[in-house]
Formats: sequence, C-alpha cells, structure tokens
Amino acid sequence: MLKRSNGVGAWDSEVIDLTVTRKRKQLDPTTTYDVVMVGLGYVGLPTALSFAAAGLSVAGVDLSLARLDAVRSGDVDLLDTDRVRLREALDADSLHLTSSPSVLSRARVVMVCVPTPVDQHLVPDLGPISAACATVVEHAQPGQVLILTSTTYVGTTRDLLVEPLYRQGLRVGEDVFVAFSPERIDPGNAQFAQEEVPRVVGGATRECTQRAVKALGAYARNLHCVSSPEAAELTKLYENTFRAVNIALANELADISGELGVDVTEVIDAAATKPYGFMAFAPGPGVGGHCIPCDPHYLLWQLKRERHSAPLIEQAMSAIAKRPREVVDRAREILADADRGVRGSRVLMVGVAYKPGVADLRESPALEVIDRLLALGACVEYFDPLVNELRLGDGAAMRSSVDAPMRSYDLVVINTLHPAVDYDWVAGHACVLDTTYRFNDAPHRSRL
Repeated sequence: MLKRSNGVGAWDSEVIDLTVTRKRKQLDPTTTYDVVMVGLGYVGLPTALSFAAAGLSVAGVDLSLARLDAVRSGDVDLLDTDRVRLREALDADSLHLTSSPSVLSRARVVMVCVPTPVDQHLVPDLGPISAACATVVEHAQPGQVLILTSTTYVGTTRDLLVEPLYRQGLRVGEDVFVAFSPERIDPGNAQFAQEEVPRVVGGATRECTQRAVKALGAYARNLHCVSSPEAAELTKLYENTFRAVNIALANELADISGELGVDVTEVIDAAATKPYGFMAFAPGPGVGGHCIPCDPHYLLWQLKRERHSAPLIEQAMSAIAKRPREVVDRAREILADADRGVRGSRVLMVGVAYKPGVADLRESPALEVIDRLLALGACVEYFDPLVNELRLGDGAAMRSSVDAPMRSYDLVVINTLHPAVDYDWVAGHACVLDTTYRFNDAPHRSRL
C-alpha cells in the first residue's frame, strides 16, 4: 500500500492588488464569481477563457505581476482562437485579473492550475502547489467546489485539500466539494479544442464528483468519472508516462535503424499504417515542456519513498535525460569528419522551443545542447522566429540571430521546425545535423 506525502507552503501575503482589467476598472469587492482560476499559465489561462466564453464570470489569480501584465496586454503564447477569446473577455469585463487571493472567498468554483516542476535533481518541487492549496483552504467557504488540475503525485488532492479542510472544520462532501480533474491541454495544437477533449473527474465523495462534473460541464462536453481523486491523479501520470516510454523506444529504434542502415522515419510511417495496436511516436533530440520530462518523476519519487521500483519507467526517463548529450556527441563527430574541432567552430541551433508552433522553452533539450557546446568552446548562435531571447544555464542572455539565413556556419543543428517558416537556406550548409529526422530539404544531412 503506497503512502501519501505531505507538502506545506503559503502564498506571499504581501502582494500588490492588481484587481483591474485592461481598462483599469476597479472590481466590486462584493462580486461573486462563477469561477476563480488560481494560476494563469498555459493551462489556467485557456481554461479561464473557456469558462468566460461559456458566459460565466471569471477571475484569474496569479502572483506574478509580470504575467498579469502580459495577459492584460495580450503578450502571451496562445492559439489564435484563444487570443480572440482573451480580447473579447477583457473587453466584455468577463475576465478579471488580480494578484490578491481574497477573491477566492467569493467564488462558486475554484480551480488550481499551478506549475508542478521538478528540481535539478529530478525531485518534485511541491512548493507552488502546496502554497496554492493552502491559500485555497484558507479562503474556502461553504458551498464551494474546489478542483485541482495540476499534475502531481497520487494522494495530493487528499493531502493538500481534503484533510486541511477537515482540520478547518469544513466537511468535504457536505460543506465543500473537492475533486481532481487533470488538465489535457496540448500547447500549440489547435486540432483538439478544450471543449471537445474529455475531462477525467474524480471526487472525494460521490457528491463531490457530481458537483465537479456540473462545474466543468459549463464548457466541457465530455466528462469521464472515476471513483476517487487518486484514480484521476494516476490517470494523468499514466498518460504522460506512456508517452515518455514510447518516445524512449522511438529514440532507441532510431539508433537501431542507423546501425542497420535503415531509414527510421520510413519504418515508423509504415508501421503507422496498421489500423490497430500501434501508435506512432517520433524520435528526436530529447523532450521538453512541463509534462513528459517532469510528470513521470512524480510517480518515481513517490514509489522510491515506498521502496518500490519501476525499472521500465526509470530506464525510459534515464534514456530521455541523456538524449541531449548524445546530440552533442554526434555534433562533435560530424565536425571531426569535416576536419574541424568543436572549439572555435561556428554552430547554429535552428529552433530552441521545445516543440513546433510554440514559444515555450521549458525543459527544451536545445538549452542543454547549447550549454554543452559552449562549454566545449564552440561559438553558438540560434535562430527561432518565436523565441527572441533565452537564458543560458549561467544566466547569460542570448538573442535569436535574425540574419542567420544569410550567414555561414560550420554546423547547423536542427532542433525544432516551426510551421510556416522558410528553412530552405539550411540546405546550403555542408554540415547539417537533423535531430528531428524529418528535414528532407537537405538530403546530405546527418542524423543522430
């Protein structure tokens, strides 16, 4: 039987109240909101916009004043449809922005959408979610529905919401209603609208599940109920662990194909013609974003505390973690074959975002590759039309080289190819390392 762990924390009480819309209109302190969203990141903001588009009054709480300003100005990474929704919600005064958690006490529904990262040692950082949940509990009122959506360890909902609410004198399932419903947003992917993607819901009691279904049903058309928050929490961990294991397998297949002189993309495309029992995953330079590099570690961390091993998952995550180092090793080989050493070579990284079509750098393998090449003495630049600037591991800033298409490099490393961007110029370079396995415009390219 796996035990749960506890996390503690509190939001900073000394926050500046930014309860204003883009028009700087003061909020009525007696206003009751249909939904208050805690966290306005890549999950919280689109979810808030979905509720607002459904005609509900929504308040968004975020402790980052810079993030609130960015949302207010529209300088955020959103799908085009959500950009329209944001403008409409702010103009219609149906989305209110604040850094003050006091609005939580005036919410019918509270949703927690805060980051759940891992630290440099791949240990879960429970600080943000613990602090957010503690603040939600502090402001909880009878009749509220509290829904946690952040991906985390199994038992978080009970540890950080249910049990603290009981200690505060609120009976879960009678006074307040608590559930876990994991987010399923794919940044940059317009194919699957939030309204259409099924939401898994697991309440602390049957009544909690029913209340959460009613709340989420305001915008979501498909809801799948499970028996408990724990079942819903493990569902999310399984989803992303499944992807991690299969990406590790795809990378291994790419290595095998290279040894056997076979085109791995041809093999994957052929296997994908099977209408059942197969799902295509592509090899690459590593994985980024908030999910695959992080989520399985919440499960592994919890299992390790209980002296329980998961060798398949552990090996997959280890293989994923070392992939950027393999990119650097391959870059050294290619330069050596061209009678050049890494030191002093001019290297261009094409695309630094963790996936096509987004400006998100979180956990991008390109960052580690750049850091390692710089440490070896290479002169590294990058070209990414969606990412104007990045911070290296030592804190130094680097800006995208806008004139890279007109310049010459000893090696071009392709990390991310954004849609609707012209990359024809890359083929003019003699040494091209294609870590995407899909850049067919340079037939002379090398792969991992």
